[in-house]
Amino acid sequence: MASRYRSIPKLVSKFHYCQRRLNSTAYINLDDSKELFSSVPTSKLISTAFTLHVVMNEAMIHFGSKVMNSRLMDTPISRELLLGSIEHTLYHHFCGGKTLKEADRAARKLWESGLQSMLDYGMEHAHDNASCDHNVHEIIQTISSTLSLPSSPVSSVVVKMTAIFRPQLLKRVSDLLRWEFKDNSLHLPWKLQSFPLLSNSSALYHTPHMPEALTLDEERDLELGIVRLMKICESSLEANVPLLIDAEDTAIQPAIDYFTFHAAITYHHIGNTPLIFNTIQAYLKDSEERLVMAKKAADKAGVPLGIKLDTHACYNACAAFMLEEIANGPGSLILATHNIESGKLAAAKVVSMGTKNYIDNLHFAQLYGMAEAYSFGLRNAGFKVSKYLPYGPVEHIVPYLLRRAEENRGFVSTAALDRQLMRKELLRRLTTLEK
Repeated sequence: MASRYRSIPKLVSKFHYCQRRLNSTAYINLDDSKELFSSVPTSKLISTAFTLHVVMNEAMIHFGSKVMNSRLMDTPISRELLLGSIEHTLYHHFCGGKTLKEADRAARKLWESGLQSMLDYGMEHAHDNASCDHNVHEIIQTISSTLSLPSSPVSSVVVKMTAIFRPQLLKRVSDLLRWEFKDNSLHLPWKLQSFPLLSNSSALYHTPHMPEALTLDEERDLELGIVRLMKICESSLEANVPLLIDAEDTAIQPAIDYFTFHAAITYHHIGNTPLIFNTIQAYLKDSEERLVMAKKAADKAGVPLGIKLDTHACYNACAAFMLEEIANGPGSLILATHNIESGKLAAAKVVSMGTKNYIDNLHFAQLYGMAEAYSFGLRNAGFKVSKYLPYGPVEHIVPYLLRRAEENRGFVSTAALDRQLMRKELLRRLTTLEK
């Protein structure tokens, strides 16, 4: 591999040097509650602190998941009562609303506070082509809505592949892609141009036996799904708003990566800024290898690579690699993490490198309603920050939120910090009679 794609562990040592430098410069200030919450009304601080008090208990999250999957949801009366109570508490706090109009309103409020939004029509796991077509319509409406908003409050629109492809088809495609990696003599006549999807350290246990070729019906559905994705990309290109493709279940991730990279090759801006962002889940053992391989292939093809890094484990190593890359060439990076130390490491590295390329090509992101102090601290330090803003029907969005809360182990620690700082700010306002 070329020297430019040097060993990631060497970059990590530089990253920790930046952390030591950060500790001496206090670049991201998470101590000054007045500065952090200057844009938040007192009423909002009170409601947020109360909600976090309720949900930061992991037992509450597990209980909520059980309730949503219980027989109570099968009875109309109990279902209505449960969804109604959830809508006016957790859903209201963590979601932009049930409709696109409500989500746009939430995006405007975030923009007024100095934050951008990643709009997410939160439907996923479509069961048939009719559902996929409906979801495409909603996603395109979401993209179109950004044209009517002031300036740039929306940094990107989120797409889940399971909303526009049937999950079972994604599983079939993933199986064939994994088997092709095992046996390169396998011919996949439907396969289009993409970037490397798997590496020698990739988990291949999801496909223990050679899968059968796609049937004619499956190939037809595959073509329909690609047409849906291309329509979304065309809309994104016309509106000049990036698409952020979410990672999903590891069993179907190869297909998601395949379609995402194909879209990135087909649709991209002229220059260094990508239109399509793929998500790398950094807890997977092959994430470093796949990231480096994809970046090298993208550079060779002249395609600016957009990457969103998610979760922990080798997160810092992957972040260090991409920060080096976008400082010296094309590409963009979204650091989606609630881990404050990872954010501080990245911020310190940016400061140490002192390049202006980061102004447009680096973004931080946290979930709406979570890690508020962290988001505002990054904002105050001069970084672009977005909140991941889901919207849609309550019964469809709440299970997704509960799953994200269970997966996000950093939530409890950031929620505790938020509560501590919010109480401090509320006490300060009370004693100084500020609103």
